[in-house]
Amino acid sequence: MTASVNVPLNSRGKLASTLPAEQLAEITALFEFRRTGYSLDAPFYTDPTIFSLDMEAIFGQHWIFAASTAELPEPGDYVTVDYGPYSLIVLRNDDGGVNVLHNVCRHRGARVLTEATGSTGNLVCGYHSWTYSPEGNLIHASAPGETKFDKNCFALKRAHGREVAGLIFVCIANEPPTDFDETSKIFEPYLAPHELAKTKIAYQQNIIEEGNWKLVMENNRECYHCDGHPELACSLFPTWGLTEGLIPTHLEEVWDRNKQAQADLEERCRRYGLPYEVVEELDTRVAGIRISREALDGDGESFSADGRRLSKKLLGDLRDFRLGRCSMHLQPNSWFHFMGDHVITFGVFPINEHQTLVRTTWLVADDAVEGVDYDLDKLTYVWKQTNIQDKAFVELCQQGAASPAYEPGPYMKSEYQVEAFINWYVQRVQEHLA
Repeated sequence: MTASVNVPLNSRGKLASTLPAEQLAEITALFEFRRTGYSLDAPFYTDPTIFSLDMEAIFGQHWIFAASTAELPEPGDYVTVDYGPYSLIVLRNDDGGVNVLHNVCRHRGARVLTEATGSTGNLVCGYHSWTYSPEGNLIHASAPGETKFDKNCFALKRAHGREVAGLIFVCIANEPPTDFDETSKIFEPYLAPHELAKTKIAYQQNIIEEGNWKLVMENNRECYHCDGHPELACSLFPTWGLTEGLIPTHLEEVWDRNKQAQADLEERCRRYGLPYEVVEELDTRVAGIRISREALDGDGESFSADGRRLSKKLLGDLRDFRLGRCSMHLQPNSWFHFMGDHVITFGVFPINEHQTLVRTTWLVADDAVEGVDYDLDKLTYVWKQTNIQDKAFVELCQQGAASPAYEPGPYMKSEYQVEAFINWYVQRVQEHLA
C-alpha cells in the first residue's frame, strides 16, 4: 500500500532544507573532495549540520525498514518508529495493509501515540483529546465557540508504506524512489519460503549505541573485526568477505571447510529450488542491496555454539534445517539473517549525530512454544553478545572521530562493502543537493 503524503517542499521539489547557505557550501565541498577508498572526514560522524542533511537527504527521501509483519499481526496493531526529528505510526488497517502516519497532532503538535508498540482503534492525542481514525482523518475535536472549524483540514499527515515478503518499509518523501520496486523483486524470492507472515516475535532488543549511524552500518559491512566476536565465530565462518589470495595462514583450514560447506549448501538449495546466488548492488542502484544464502559452520543450521538449530520448528514451507543463513543488507538502515529455524532483523534508527538506536528482533514460527520448542536465552545468546561487542567497537570509532588527531584511514580489500556503502551514501546526498 502506498499513501499520499503532505510535507512542505522547496522549489526543487525536495524536502525544504534548513541548512544555512555558507554551511551548505562547505558540506558540498566535503562530499565533492571525499577520498575514494578511505573513511569519511570527521564532520561526517560528528557534525550536527551534516546529521541534519543525512536526515533530509537519506532518511527523508529513501525507503526505510521499519518493522516485520509479525510485529503487526492484527488490525489496530501499531509500532512507532522514531529517527532523527521524525516519528511515524505504522498501523495495521482493517484491510490487512499498513497505514503510515506522522505521529504529530494537528492541533499543537503533541505526540499522538507515546508507546513503542500497542493496539488501538481510533488514535487519541493525550493533550486535548483530538481523535483520529486509523486512516488519520480527524473525527473529533472539541472546539467550543468555533464556527468555521473544518475537521477535514486537520488530518494527520501521511507517509508511504509498503510490505514485501513480511518486511514493512516506510518513506516520508512525496515521491519515493521507484528503484525499490526492482530491489523488491530481487529479494522477495529469497525470503518468501521463510513465510514471515507465519512467525511471531520471540524477543526484541533496543540498544542505543554512542555512535553515528554511518559507523553502525560500516561496522556491519565487514568481518575484518570478527576476531572480536568469539560467540559468533562458532557458526559464522570468520573468512566471510574474503576471497582467494586474501586468506591469512591461520584461516586456511577454515577457508577450505567454508568452501566445502558452501558447495554442500548450494547442492541442497538446488534440490529444494531455493535461490542462493550472491546479488550485490550496494552502490549501483538507489535501493542498494546485497543478498545471498551462505553456509554456517558446524551443523550449519543456526547461530549456536555447534551450528545446530535453536528452534525445533521449521519456518514456512522449508524442508530442511541445514540451510545456513540467507543474509540480506538493505541500505540505508537494515540487515537480516534468515535461517531455517528463526529470523533476525536489524533496524538502525539515528537519534542524533552521535547516538543510534539499533533494534534487533528474533522471530520464530508462530506455533513454536517457548520452553518446549526453543530456549529464549539460547536463541538470543550469540547476537546479544555480538551486539554488545559491536556497540563497543562503534563507540571506539566515534570517540576517535571526535579527536583532533583523527584523519581518514584506508579501507582494506576485505572491507570493500564498507567502501560501497560510503560510495552509495555520497552519491545519494550529492543527488539531493544537485
